[in-house]
Amino acid sequence: MNDVFGSAILDYQEGNYTEDLVTSTSISEEDTLALPYLFRAFSEMPSLEQTALKLSKGRVLDIGCGAGSHSLHLISKGLNVKSIDISEGAIKACKLRGLKSAHVLDVMNETATFDTLLLLMNGSGIFQSLAHTPLVLKHLITLLNPEGQILIDSSDIKYMYQDDDGGYWMDTNKAYYGELDYTVRYKGKEATFRWMYLDFEHLKIACNQVGLKCELIEKGPHYDFLARLTVD
Repeated sequence: MNDVFGSAILDYQEGNYTEDLVTSTSISEEDTLALPYLFRAFSEMPSLEQTALKLSKGRVLDIGCGAGSHSLHLISKGLNVKSIDISEGAIKACKLRGLKSAHVLDVMNETATFDTLLLLMNGSGIFQSLAHTPLVLKHLITLLNPEGQILIDSSDIKYMYQDDDGGYWMDTNKAYYGELDYTVRYKGKEATFRWMYLDFEHLKIACNQVGLKCELIEKGPHYDFLARLTVD
């Protein structure tokens, strides 16, 4: 990937903010993601994120930390946080923001253990596909300390397939309707990658397959939800 997200995050951090990210998916038109949103304070975060941060405990792994806003809040509350992202630009920005334990790292290569694994801003995206979800969950289990927890948010995007008559159209060639191609563009650079929005019932099924208990913590205002996963 061209590190489009990282370039945008680093530009904002270094005072070079002149435009926002443009995003789209294989089933939706272009939309704007304002860069200041990625640098939001706790009071500006959605309720699901605030709840997840309040529930975080012990040593925390912030997976896909982006600009590091969640990590910064947890550190301000005295928690020990490791922040990881595959984006070099994002991690450089995190370090400039004061995060000392920020690393360019794919979670599948993480080996340390934690009390809380945090996957926010549609954390289910890292699964990429329904078939791949149990494999990722099995790895996440190996990163949990005894009594550890995984806090993850996602959305059920079935509503995006609803037509004016109340029925649903689905691509029969796709294994699961939540699997998408996600495109992001910034200052002439563009990247497309696989992403997934996972509904709660399918998340629960995948958890049952690998021995995780899946608890619905909170529902958001637009088909989104926060779940807590623990070893059953």
